[in-house]
Amino acid sequence: MKAMLLDVPGRPLREADVPDPVAGPGQVLLRISACAVCRTDLHVLDGDLARPKLPLVLGHEIVGVVEAVGDGVARFARGDRVGVPWLGSTCRRCRYCTTGSENLCDDARFTGYDLDGGFAERTVADERFCFPIPGAFGDVEAAPLLCAGLIGYRTLRMAGDPRRVGIWGFGAAAHLVTQVARFEGREVFAFTRPGDAASQEFARSLGAAWAGASDERPPEPLDAALVFAPVGALVPAALRSVRKGGVVVCGGIHMSDIPSLPYELLWGERVVRSVANLTRGDGEEFLGLAARAGVKSRVRAYPLCDANAALDDLRAGRLAGAAVLVPGAIPVRRGARGRRRSTPGS
Repeated sequence: MKAMLLDVPGRPLREADVPDPVAGPGQVLLRISACAVCRTDLHVLDGDLARPKLPLVLGHEIVGVVEAVGDGVARFARGDRVGVPWLGSTCRRCRYCTTGSENLCDDARFTGYDLDGGFAERTVADERFCFPIPGAFGDVEAAPLLCAGLIGYRTLRMAGDPRRVGIWGFGAAAHLVTQVARFEGREVFAFTRPGDAASQEFARSLGAAWAGASDERPPEPLDAALVFAPVGALVPAALRSVRKGGVVVCGGIHMSDIPSLPYELLWGERVVRSVANLTRGDGEEFLGLAARAGVKSRVRAYPLCDANAALDDLRAGRLAGAAVLVPGAIPVRRGARGRRRSTPGS
């Protein structure tokens, strides 16, 4: 099969022909229909996350069709459409796994990091950590839900029950969680890179009550702030914007250092917390809610061979929404910067 391989962090992915994977006990073999590109993929590629499996197939927002099943598989059958998220397996025995916090398991293994992921034509996954994809979503639309959507959802839930929610970093996760927050009747305040009028207009189009630059103050105090941009300097800015008793939730797996800040920003029972990974319960809850809420993913499709271009566009902030790799997509032309544009193939 075709796959895009990471050989050495810091270098571009390499297009390669590799042996087809084989489903082992408890695993499903998937023919991949779509795989979204996540900022975590950038962190692995750039070496921000240490000790990935090498060589590695990145990608952990996978939608595919079951082609074969291993011994003992009971949840899925050939022809089923399933999604594969970041959390690939856990020990299922530790204090975290047995108390509803499997996302914190010390022996967890992650798709596209410890396990080969979805920047390929096929992959295998543990059936216990896969999700059925609701019929409301097409393959390309569904792919970003499996990390951007899930992490956005968990980040919002970690904020409690806020009425006014600020979102710093208006990318893939933000545009999905905004739709969930609006469906639940919350007000959303979007913070983007200074001068990024397009992202601010995008946020307003999704129902944000206000949109401005990351260094601006919102027109009224917030109950919670969700920080998706991997920039530690945004944490003090978010603290300045939340009311007493407010919560700042950092939703990324990697962030630059949070700078020194005066205690008065934290005082008043404000809280700073992080989100780590996801649980299978998050996935089941969110996918059902997303279908009921009519969540729409804004995506740009790329052929599998253009994975490096998709990663470059994500790094440079050229995306509104999410990039999605589509095996079989046909490059049709090159844009002004030499990046190929594509349409999904059959």
